[in-house]
Amino acid sequence: MLLPRHLPSRAARRGSRNRFRNAAVAASAAMLVLGPLAATASADPAKAPTPNLPVDLATAVQRDLKISPQEYLHRADLAQHVSDFATTAQREYPQTFAGAWLNDAGKAVIALAPGAGHDDASKAATTAGYQVKQVAKTETALRSEKNAFQQWLSGQPKSVSEKVRGAVIDTVNNALAVRVDKAGLPMPGFIDPARVIVMAAAPTGPQQSDIAKASAVAGQMRTTQVAAGDAYASVAGKMQLICSSGFNGTDSRGNVVNITAGHCDPNIPAAGTANAPAMYEVAPGEHLGAQLGTFQKSVLGAQDYSIVAINSAARNRFSNNLVRVPGQAPLAITGVANPVVGAPVCKSGSRTGFSCGVVSAVDQEVQVGDHNLEHSFSANICALPGDSGGPLVSGTKALGVSSASSVADYPICEIPNLIGALTGNAPQLFAQPLSAVLSANPGLRLRTN
Repeated sequence: MLLPRHLPSRAARRGSRNRFRNAAVAASAAMLVLGPLAATASADPAKAPTPNLPVDLATAVQRDLKISPQEYLHRADLAQHVSDFATTAQREYPQTFAGAWLNDAGKAVIALAPGAGHDDASKAATTAGYQVKQVAKTETALRSEKNAFQQWLSGQPKSVSEKVRGAVIDTVNNALAVRVDKAGLPMPGFIDPARVIVMAAAPTGPQQSDIAKASAVAGQMRTTQVAAGDAYASVAGKMQLICSSGFNGTDSRGNVVNITAGHCDPNIPAAGTANAPAMYEVAPGEHLGAQLGTFQKSVLGAQDYSIVAINSAARNRFSNNLVRVPGQAPLAITGVANPVVGAPVCKSGSRTGFSCGVVSAVDQEVQVGDHNLEHSFSANICALPGDSGGPLVSGTKALGVSSASSVADYPICEIPNLIGALTGNAPQLFAQPLSAVLSANPGLRLRTN
């Protein structure tokens, strides 16, 4: 997997069309805030029947995962059963449980190490229909190694610590993986040299010029629904960003909200105050349209999410549980899922639409800009600036919101996807788990069927 770091931001102009751009684009990874807009919604989406998938999502599943929509739904459902089993196994068999995932064939695998309760755990796994893999280290031991690595790293000189971009438990290989800037860095003895991965540098591209603030246009509030994946503009003074709407929900008071990325808020300290940045509709011609809401709460550090309070005039437009490619038939969200390694996942964004992959790592720490994103998950999916804050789903359930990409400096996804196919170094999308957002905000609820 590719653990990114962030380089200084720059504003941009692409082509002759105006963009709401003030981008943070990195050489090896970037927040996915800004980007060329896909078509904005022009009509109310009709709910997609379940378990059928909308055409755009089914096409992405077959293209990217090489499986049928039915198999996609089956694997997504299986992953949640595996997640439940793993939670119970970690609690009941901590001296033997070593992790769980879906393999390349979509089969559930439970890893067990020698220790108390091994036979009982093995029987429980096989009874549930899961494969059992014998490994050396328990999940508890791997977590201890991760903590020990972080303690070791904190005592290293900057010449070492600044070259380490993150560490994650590699469940499938039963080891701790470390991503570094260059080869030859000293490592503690418990780190397998084969799991120290040098991060390839991505191209930086030419320096781009600033653009003036686009003028807002007066107009009547639309009545079309706003679904997860649609574009919006966030504005604070001269700073304007383009992001993708996240999941619709309600807060503890029953107010209508949208859950998107924290770095999509151009003035995080002002969130929840009278000076909070606003969310705007993107009108034809890439002008600012009607104001839709204001940023109620924004977090950027160990987590990356915003809760946008929707204005009373727009609440009916956000009172849906839909995810879509802007303007196309939607997917109806039925619940919330937990990330599981190997589980199928699809993202939607206003720039690149639906694309799919599998979860490559969970509960990881990754350096993004000047902060460490903790307990995030990643998937081998290309996402570009403008996709930030958009939804990730597994099956018909909400999984997370897009945070950062290892290939955000490329103009189109075809380039990094081809490079990944040739080198094995696939693009990585880093995401904020939605379950963690809900846990941190009692009373916050997602709209579902």
